[in-house]
Amino acid sequence: MVDAREYHERTKHSPRELRADEFELDFSNRPRPSKEYVDFPRRSLGTVSTPPETPALQAIATDTAESNRTPDDDTLSIDLTTLCHYAAGVTKTIEVRGETAKFRAAACTGKLYHVDLYAITGDLDAPDGDDGTDAGVYHYDPNTDEFHVLREGDYRGVLADATDDHPGVADAPVTLVATSEWWRNAWKYRNRTYRHAFWDSGTVLANLLAVAHGSGHRAEVVTGFADDSVARLLGIDPDDEAPLELVAVGRDDSGSSVRTVEPIDPIDPETRLASDPVDYPLLSDAWHASTLSDGEAAAEWRERFVDGEGNSVPFGTHPPGDSEGREASLEQPARSAGDGERIALDPVDEDTASARPVANTIERRGSLREYSHEPISSRKFATVLDRALGGVPLDCFGASGSAEPTEPSTLVDAYCLVHAVEGIPSGAYQYYHGEDALERIGDTDREIAGHLALDQSVVGDAAVNVYLMADVGAIVEAVGNRGYRVAQLAAGIRLGRLYLATYSHRTLGGRGFTFYDDRVTEHLSPRAANQTPMTLFALGKPAE
Repeated sequence: MVDAREYHERTKHSPRELRADEFELDFSNRPRPSKEYVDFPRRSLGTVSTPPETPALQAIATDTAESNRTPDDDTLSIDLTTLCHYAAGVTKTIEVRGETAKFRAAACTGKLYHVDLYAITGDLDAPDGDDGTDAGVYHYDPNTDEFHVLREGDYRGVLADATDDHPGVADAPVTLVATSEWWRNAWKYRNRTYRHAFWDSGTVLANLLAVAHGSGHRAEVVTGFADDSVARLLGIDPDDEAPLELVAVGRDDSGSSVRTVEPIDPIDPETRLASDPVDYPLLSDAWHASTLSDGEAAAEWRERFVDGEGNSVPFGTHPPGDSEGREASLEQPARSAGDGERIALDPVDEDTASARPVANTIERRGSLREYSHEPISSRKFATVLDRALGGVPLDCFGASGSAEPTEPSTLVDAYCLVHAVEGIPSGAYQYYHGEDALERIGDTDREIAGHLALDQSVVGDAAVNVYLMADVGAIVEAVGNRGYRVAQLAAGIRLGRLYLATYSHRTLGGRGFTFYDDRVTEHLSPRAANQTPMTLFALGKPAE
């Protein structure tokens, strides 16, 4: 099985590699962007409703599992249909060249939508007082907002076993599982799909967390679990489709035990295929190399992320100061900034921030194709970074099963190539979330920015390029191949939050892009010499 470090090296983009690549897309063999079961019944679990009017900028800034919103009485029940719809459902339909194009709630590489959601639930009350949802294992259909019924009965105990009774899962009324069906993305992106699985599930989970937290529910991303038992529960073959993450939503305070399930019978559901899958063994090989055998192994793995006092372990990230650790003074924006100079940012507070609600922001989200060179407001820029790049509620950063896990940016660092922000000189900067500050680390320009992003000049047209970088070697050395999954996911969730923070502002737009891996590292060195890019987001004003 391939080591994550080897996988990452083998899937890097370089100008030479792309010039030599003779691969062509076979449109006659394009996969459909959703699963279609042959035998399993469908069931409506309620209609899509409008989530509470919580501002998107407030919802995405929740950095712990607990929501910072007190739910109203009518939001105490989990509206599973609405939750899945705004995470992965079809939110807009557009006619493109005479054909109907469906766009999902969350951005996905190539609009190939290879990430699916499954729900494992106990009995759920309906938000509107109707019959509610019977306990079961369900697959969400994004085209109809209905669910395929895979199993009937309460199987939450399987997930409790798989996570070693992790509190977030053991006490959750519903846990959603995100999976990737490899071929649906590999049709275009081939061996890069393993990276994309975590980028794209990250954007889905960013939406899911925002809607859950905005509705007042506890929500936590669980990355430590026994993979094969979850795959068996869902009836999927990891060589074709594999579980990536769990998201536990809500808390069951009834005191009832979910450990009532006998050993599960296998299921082998038949699905309709619209194409002939091409096998890319590197994908499933990398996934298998990162799996955990049982709940006890999952618990042991989670413990590696915190020290004896419950503090998060840093993995090659850079604290404030230059590459030698020198603390730099924090100064107000100047006409010019030399290397190492700090620039204070001033995000707006909650009272004056955009009040665009979560649902409206998700529906508005797009993928900007053309940028204006017009500068963007420094305060909007600061607000986007402040709300999007904070901690993520990940189980592996909770101290010994803490109810309040949060990943405080110890896996990824944020770097900004600034081209057009009012009051901030053009340049390359590292961003420090806890201090709302930039530190200049070098020069840049629009031409260089476009080159770094696979010679896509549109990236250089944007006002800002945000790179999330990680030290893959340090991560894998400390927590194994599964740590690579978590680093890509942590960047992917922040990518999704960058989309939401950007589109919560009427005058801004943005889009994710890919890149020449080593060229990005070189451009951001010596500060980022130990790091490699996970994701890239470009934001700015739309061209007229």
